[in-house]
Amino acid sequence: MRIRLLCLVAFLFLALVALPSFGQNAPSDSPAAASSTPADGAAALTKPADPQPLPMPSMSGPLQTAVPHEVEGGKLAVTGILTGMGWSEGNHVSGDSSTHYDISNAQLFVQKTSGWWQFYLQGGAYNLPAIGVPFLSTADTIKNIYGPFPQGYAKFVKGNFNVEIGALPTLIGAEYTFSFQNMNIERGLLWGQENAVNRGIQLNETYKKWTLALSWNDGFYSNRYTWLTGSAAYAFNSANSLAFVAGGNAGAYAKSTLATPLALNNSQIYNLIYTYTKGSWVVQPYFQYTDVPSNAKIGIAKGASTKGGALLATYNFKRGFSLAPRVEYIVSTGSVSNGAVNLLYGPGSGAFSFTVTPTYRKDAFFLRGDLAVVHATSMTPGFGFGTTGKSANQPRGVLEAGFMF
Repeated sequence: MRIRLLCLVAFLFLALVALPSFGQNAPSDSPAAASSTPADGAAALTKPADPQPLPMPSMSGPLQTAVPHEVEGGKLAVTGILTGMGWSEGNHVSGDSSTHYDISNAQLFVQKTSGWWQFYLQGGAYNLPAIGVPFLSTADTIKNIYGPFPQGYAKFVKGNFNVEIGALPTLIGAEYTFSFQNMNIERGLLWGQENAVNRGIQLNETYKKWTLALSWNDGFYSNRYTWLTGSAAYAFNSANSLAFVAGGNAGAYAKSTLATPLALNNSQIYNLIYTYTKGSWVVQPYFQYTDVPSNAKIGIAKGASTKGGALLATYNFKRGFSLAPRVEYIVSTGSVSNGAVNLLYGPGSGAFSFTVTPTYRKDAFFLRGDLAVVHATSMTPGFGFGTTGKSANQPRGVLEAGFMF
């Protein structure tokens, strides 16, 4: 697997450097939900920049998508990314290490964005770092999560209405799937309750200040199409929007893998997301509620729920510098004594996190770092941090650098 991964990276690198227009970036300091494709949550509907960036991959800042390289006479647009990361943490769990380094992204994005039929293809190497959970290598991430082609779909367009079919970005949550798309390198505690890639069909409609979407899909990558998700976003003006997002499993399935956690795949989830984008600021508070019902037939003897809130923000300084803080709190119901399912750090536990991410951008190059700490509350001994699972705190520092082409 490592040999194949290295070959893939080498191929991507040669393909990228061979493309023209190296080092050009299009401005995109706000989420890309202004297109008819709500992806990984309902983001703000903002006035497009000039030149207009591609609709995918969606970005919430501070990084920017590249000016596309046109092929096939301008019918296809190609962009790419090549990045690496390293991290060091305290109180690493048993079986893990305190330091890691790996490729975080080596991906190509190919899309057709005009005409009545369009498509998007994404392939390559990726990592999905998240706070409060152990490191998983890029090779193991590809093998055990979404494979070497994590997203790709066909899109059929008629006016303000379109239909997408394939492996789609989820509608749930305020944070996107891949590190370069987000304000912070690592995804947060609330993201840990959400799905990321859905295989299925999605209907999208824009009407005046409304953006609506409805999806029938396989939830947490279960390959069983029993999930329904939907979102409704309203843009008050170019700076302010509010979105309500909901999803849940209409059936029940006992599958349990890294990509398909048993409890989460049988859950319901609700988000309320407000987004403010103006000038140098992007501010995004959101609330989340999840519920896992009891179902002894599939191994959930006693269900539980979570409630959480987060505040994400980015401020863009001059000369390519920016700063992105994130604060979160989440708490779950249940207890060890009543046998409730564990959704965090033991039944009935909660957690607080703080992350700050300074970023520097220069043309295609960027360098940024996460400084993060997670503090678990009411945790069950053995489910926390440290080699014995009894520590309530985990500090971590992550550095990511690379190029967007």
